[in-house]
Amino acid sequence: MELPESSNIPRQNPDPLGEIISLVQERIHQVIVGQDDMVEQLMAGLLADGHILIEGVPGVAKTLTANMLSKLISTRFSRIQFTPDLMPSDVLGTSVLNQQSGSFQFRPGPIFSNIVLIDEINRAPAKTQAALFEVMEERQVTIDGQTHKMQSPFMVIATQNPIEHEGTYRLPEAQLDRFMMKIVVGYPTLDEEIKILERHDGQIMADLLKEIQPVITPEALYSARQIIRKTHIEAKLIAFIARIIHETRNDRSLYLGASPRASIALMQIAKAFAVLKGRNFVIPEDILQAVNPVLRHRISLTPDREMEGATPDDVLKEIIGRMEIPR
Repeated sequence: MELPESSNIPRQNPDPLGEIISLVQERIHQVIVGQDDMVEQLMAGLLADGHILIEGVPGVAKTLTANMLSKLISTRFSRIQFTPDLMPSDVLGTSVLNQQSGSFQFRPGPIFSNIVLIDEINRAPAKTQAALFEVMEERQVTIDGQTHKMQSPFMVIATQNPIEHEGTYRLPEAQLDRFMMKIVVGYPTLDEEIKILERHDGQIMADLLKEIQPVITPEALYSARQIIRKTHIEAKLIAFIARIIHETRNDRSLYLGASPRASIALMQIAKAFAVLKGRNFVIPEDILQAVNPVLRHRISLTPDREMEGATPDDVLKEIIGRMEIPR
């Protein structure tokens, strides 16, 4: 693992991983003002080897942050702009006839990369969205009976606008469930808005991005993910995660609860949050921090609760409020 020799990591973290995590976050904040929760959750998703959906109104740095993250990792990056006329072959690739040999050869699409940014994912029709099912779950693409494996690391970061619905297609539950987290990005505070204006006064964002250099290699990322998997979690906390998931399936405010894939994701993201805070063990606060981003897109409210103006985050808060948190 290619890491600096010196480290200021707390002693409970047995690996100098924390120093490189801090370096990545520092580089992101050289360009991005505020959005601390989004940056931390993006880092957790990266360390937990999951795909991420970022939702927010236009102009809150969703795409910019995802682009920044890709530049800090020494891997291949591709961006796909989803549009209503986009076809599955435009994403996955297609077989083309080789005139010289008379045989068909597979030409990979832009999905064949390491970090893939899908901008405005809900603007493509259902058939194009469905083309992502296999590659996001199994890290492979099957075309014309041939299976093509994705190179590790492989991560999809998708963005969508929650306000504008004209010309958009709602993501099906099977697609949403393949995202480990859904990050909701809000507006900056007044002080952050002032800092944004000051940073853009006389500076061009494209020039700032050109100066960004990779700080983590694929090998270092692989080692970091092994640390996440080995992070200790007590049996009572595993049971706590299972009870949270079970409660979502029996809550009267929900007609669709979380899946077993959600419980695994909740545990992995809780471990990632623990490591980001310099620990090699999970505490209840790590699980509580992971609940909303991991579960908010995997549950569906009943029509009555939607009419009341409730949100998935509101119902999750109610569920947690009824439970005894292990100590």
